[in-house]
Amino acid sequence: DVQLVESGGGLVQSGGSLRLSCTASGFSVSSVAISWVRKAPGKGPERVSRFNGDGSSESRWYADSVKGRFTASRDNAKNSLYLQMNNLNEEDTALYYCSSDALSISGRGTQVTVSS
Repeated sequence: DVQLVESGGGLVQSGGSLRLSCTASGFSVSSVAISWVRKAPGKGPERVSRFNGDGSSESRWYADSVKGRFTASRDNAKNSLYLQMNNLNEEDTALYYCSSDALSISGRGTQVTVSS
């Protein structure tokens, strides 16, 4: 089975940092594009980062709302992606999950809560 599992969420004060992890099983993270998506209460899903990796080119995309604060990375040996989140604010509070459109799968997510 193909699967994505997130971890690393938690409660952090405004201005703090967290590093989320997304570990894949059943496929290689370098074979498809994987996005980080967040879902805040009462709001629709928001894609915050996309990491392409097809072996011939790599690019990373960030939503304007997180650009300059969030950084996506990948460790092929661990078959995992990461999202380093710095200078967090209350508007970043959400359930964060990783997702592959090509494989039509998403993880269950990890909760990030930012307090003032």
